[in-house]
Amino acid sequence: METTTATVYWRPGCPYCEDLMAGLDPADERITYRNIWEDPEAAATVRDLQDGNELVPTVTVGDQVLTAPSSAELLAVLG
Repeated sequence: METTTATVYWRPGCPYCEDLMAGLDPADERITYRNIWEDPEAAATVRDLQDGNELVPTVTVGDQVLTAPSSAELLAVLG
């Protein structure tokens, strides 16, 4: 069985990012966190996915792109 994984693109000081991450287990190996202020490649990915904007949190799960999801929404998608 294939494990579904997610990438959470975030930045420090973002209240929506903080809300999302507060509801997630930092030890959950299905989730990778990428700080767009420290990772230029991550920032470019977010701009590509969000029509040129650095809108966070942006989360990718496979081909799916979630914009500012709740932790419950993300966990539901992960199964």
